[in-house]
Amino acid sequence: MRPNINLTKATLTGALGGLLFGFDTVVIAGAIDALVRLYNLTPQNKGLTVAIGLVGTVIGALGAGQVGQKLGSRETLRLTAILYVVSAVGCGLAWNWPSFLVFRFIGGLGIGASSVLGPVYIAELAPAKWRGRMVAAFQFNVVFGIMVAYTSNYVIRTMHLGATEWRWQVGIAGVPAIAFLILLFGIPRSPRWSASQNRIDEALGVLRMMGEADPEGELKDIRAALAEEHATAHERVFQWKYRYPLFLAISIGAFNQLAGINAILYYINDIFASAGFSQISGDQQAIAIGATNFVFTLIGMSLIDKLGRKTLLLIGAVGTSSCLAGVAWIFRTNTHPGALLWLLIIYIAFFAVSQGAVIWVYIGEVFPNSVRSKGQGLGSASHWFMNTIIQLEFPVLVASIGKSAPFIFFAVMTVVQFLVVLFVYPETKGQTLEALQRKLVRAQG
Repeated sequence: MRPNINLTKATLTGALGGLLFGFDTVVIAGAIDALVRLYNLTPQNKGLTVAIGLVGTVIGALGAGQVGQKLGSRETLRLTAILYVVSAVGCGLAWNWPSFLVFRFIGGLGIGASSVLGPVYIAELAPAKWRGRMVAAFQFNVVFGIMVAYTSNYVIRTMHLGATEWRWQVGIAGVPAIAFLILLFGIPRSPRWSASQNRIDEALGVLRMMGEADPEGELKDIRAALAEEHATAHERVFQWKYRYPLFLAISIGAFNQLAGINAILYYINDIFASAGFSQISGDQQAIAIGATNFVFTLIGMSLIDKLGRKTLLLIGAVGTSSCLAGVAWIFRTNTHPGALLWLLIIYIAFFAVSQGAVIWVYIGEVFPNSVRSKGQGLGSASHWFMNTIIQLEFPVLVASIGKSAPFIFFAVMTVVQFLVVLFVYPETKGQTLEALQRKLVRAQG
């Protein structure tokens, strides 16, 4: 059996937040140089312009879990869509540098919230045998959004719009944001949230609608899990008994950024410029990077429920660390710049098939129902907090220490990631969320 039309529609709508996530986070790569020239930004202020959206993302990720548990994932995603619209229009019309920072911060709030609740919403809808692929659709849309952003930047660049070019590059995100908001009014609530609100008929109806093989049995399992959690309805996620899932979620979020992925994606034009590529050529190379990310995320999605999450993470760590070491060598020796594009393409391929496809699935799986949204928020916040620090410091480190230093650091961190995944991470494929909850409790003793 294949996922039915209702599950597919709900998954694609929830995952559309991922497209906006990807687009909004990297579209700044094309506009940042114009902003630097327009507002005479220092390396520190350049880093702040990129990172301010990530500050909003951390706050959005931390707050989304509580709001999602109160209002439901669907309703909270509607609020994030409004934030996306306001951010896109505001950035495009920004009248000075502080106003641009404010609207980029608002977009970050939307990114953080959707990075938490998009995967949670999909995970709570999808039957266990499809959950990995369905949740990975969110990451698929993230990388699709990245590719669309790079392509959009290039197309707008070729239109020679002059001083308004950067405004079009950042403002065009309003189009998919409005589409996201409209589509969110055509999907159901999460059956787990409905059951938690004692809307039993509604929950059962959604399970049937989503193609659950045994909707009554699944509802019974959901209600049993909710009954166990009733005494801890306002459960705090920061507790000793949740130390294992907390470590898993926070560490995978941090390792995702310590591999250097977003430093490369956000500053891709600067990286190619430092190797001697022109602005238009840098945009073209960025499209190649985005297309590779897109294709290999699809491959990762096809493998995630076959090879498993842990195996993909191990394979990816080996490949990404090798490529990062190669990039560091190019900048350290100032030789073979032609190899830079290929090393980055191979790096992106390894990252996309592993960390890219796995992170949001894994964080959504390791927490029990009572704190899943909160736990997803913490894992996502860890990801975005580390991302913020790296984006703030990347241009400063390059200017003060050298172009190779960040890549040496990223290569070392991916080796550490390999060891932690190998010895600490459990495999989660092919199990219901309730079964995983019981397994992880036993594993931490």
